[in-house]
Amino acid sequence: MMLVSRSAGAVTRLSVSLSLALAALPLHAAERDDARTLDTMVVTATAPSSPLHWVTDPRLPRQPVPASDGADYLKTVPGFAAIRNGGTNGDPVLRGMFGSRLNIVSNEGNLIGACPSRMDNPLSYIAPETFDRLTIIKGPQSVRWGAGASAGTVRFERDTPRFDAPGIDLDASALVGSRNRNDQVLDLTAGASQGYVRVNGNRSEADDYKDGNGDVVPSKWRKWNSDVAVGWTPDADTVLELSAGTGDALARYAGRGMDGAAFKRTSYAARFERDNLPGAWDKLQANVYYNDADHVMDNYTLRDPNPDSSMPMPMASNVDRRTTGGRIASEWRWQDIAIVAGVDALDSRHRSRNGMGRNTYKLTPWSTDARQQNRGVFTEITLGEGTPQRWVGGLRIDRAEVTDERATRGMGMMPMPNPTAGQTRREDLGSGFLRFERDYSSALTAYAGLGHSERMPDYWELFSPDMGPAGSINAFSAVQPEKTTQLDIGLQYRDARMNAWVSAYAGRIQDYILFTYRDGGMMGSTAQASNVDARIAGAEAGAEFALGQGWKLGGTLAYAWGENRSDGGPLPQMPPLEARLSGGWEGQRWSAGALLRAVAHQHRVAEGEGNVVARDLGPSAGFATFALNAGYRFNDALKLSAGIDNLFDRAYSEHLNLAGSADFGFPADPVRINEPGRTLWMKVNYTY
Repeated sequence: MMLVSRSAGAVTRLSVSLSLALAALPLHAAERDDARTLDTMVVTATAPSSPLHWVTDPRLPRQPVPASDGADYLKTVPGFAAIRNGGTNGDPVLRGMFGSRLNIVSNEGNLIGACPSRMDNPLSYIAPETFDRLTIIKGPQSVRWGAGASAGTVRFERDTPRFDAPGIDLDASALVGSRNRNDQVLDLTAGASQGYVRVNGNRSEADDYKDGNGDVVPSKWRKWNSDVAVGWTPDADTVLELSAGTGDALARYAGRGMDGAAFKRTSYAARFERDNLPGAWDKLQANVYYNDADHVMDNYTLRDPNPDSSMPMPMASNVDRRTTGGRIASEWRWQDIAIVAGVDALDSRHRSRNGMGRNTYKLTPWSTDARQQNRGVFTEITLGEGTPQRWVGGLRIDRAEVTDERATRGMGMMPMPNPTAGQTRREDLGSGFLRFERDYSSALTAYAGLGHSERMPDYWELFSPDMGPAGSINAFSAVQPEKTTQLDIGLQYRDARMNAWVSAYAGRIQDYILFTYRDGGMMGSTAQASNVDARIAGAEAGAEFALGQGWKLGGTLAYAWGENRSDGGPLPQMPPLEARLSGGWEGQRWSAGALLRAVAHQHRVAEGEGNVVARDLGPSAGFATFALNAGYRFNDALKLSAGIDNLFDRAYSEHLNLAGSADFGFPADPVRINEPGRTLWMKVNYTY
């Protein structure tokens, strides 16, 4: 058992103290007409709320207990996986698709990481519990939230607080658990009819965990975030909001030669919304944002340099990504016709500095290596809104630009002149979709949608590879935009006793961007980016049944498949077949549940191929884990939940996985990083 008696005692004492302290607070939430209450069941899976759209509350307790980033929150949605590299900051994968194929939007803006190997992917800067809603759109079935998004769109959203009279809203939670897990979240809003001030923040930390074999896996982290928003609401239909935020973190990685010594975030934003405009003009939205990610990687803050490794001396790399942008959109409605149209823009600058020795990078001047811009115009139309039969379609046109600011290529004593220094690539890209939805009854809905997305290669695909396609001078000059055409179909059934759904997809990808790794040489492995043609297909399904007297039984299934049509083999980094079975009982105050997760072996692999973060390490074994949870609701405002993950202390690893670093005692040959062994946790949620 991972949690020793001393830790178990600390968990119990702290949890009881938190429960008593929160219980002592005035519980006015139950007396308010708009009181928010917490579900008594711990979330173990998420069902779609409408065709290809998934909406969930990221503040609810869920199992397995998630890390402090967004990737593990997404894993409760069938079809999602994460490339694992230790305790936190996994990289999200949807239906086997990775990177900027998945558009991440937080607080109506883009925050893009800076590490050339995505050590700080966008979700590593997002604290999910500080948001009100998580919305997911699967497939290329929306054009209104930015360019690309061939795999889907993920939006972390915050609502506009509204007050009829002076008052306060409060959401708070605290979590403790194995390996000294210790989280606190606070979301406080004070306001009146004319405006509000909202302050939220979180802090999360954990030590290295032990796997099911009892071996320590380097994985500790410590994170914090804080945001403040001031809003003016002169009437019920208008809001003008200004916001600012900051945060920082450190994270130890078992699968990398360096750790994350800093994840500094600086954010500013402004937005304006006006509803119920005259005539058919229904809504106007406008927002601008500034996000900066300042990330430090080194091999000496959280580890000692290994004299036998490729980095025997202390060294550090400091990378910075500034992203600014904005969006204006209007909505119109005539009877059962709804239209949204708008424009958006994004500008991104990437720079870096490096140093040998401890903290010497701070004395090195910054060097800008890349600039990216995107300008887009979009429109979506719904015919038959609010009727049993609907057509939904959209069109988007983007102008993308990328400038190579690198004067030289390579590092160390022999940098080479960059043949594309100062050059700019420009691409005109088009995306669109058409979807038919039909309600055959109040309970049954069917849909079918065809979508097309054209995606500009991102920073990691143009600037991180050592080589471009065969015969090219580098990746920047030759890697082509990716074009995805995909069919999505599905059924949903929902009544008082059953919620069941199934979705399937099949697509063709022209110029799929593939990474090929070659080992050997003085500099270790090299990566080549090239374009191939590919096919993808898969399906997800789920059902939940109310068995009576508070009992529920549910399950989900997800499968993804990909083929490299150019080379006749499988696509790399495809998650295996995964099934989840959950059941539980919910009473007036008590709840209890169990979760069985079973993952099949994956034998369809392309060894040596992958993406900028990871490559296929060969076939992987299947596994199954079992978890238990329980909850107690003191009243509508206060809830205590607890759980045990990996109850039988299984030693297992995920298929999508970084190889363990030799710096931490792993073998030099690739070895998958094992997941945590038995893990205990306890959480208190309070709503006022």
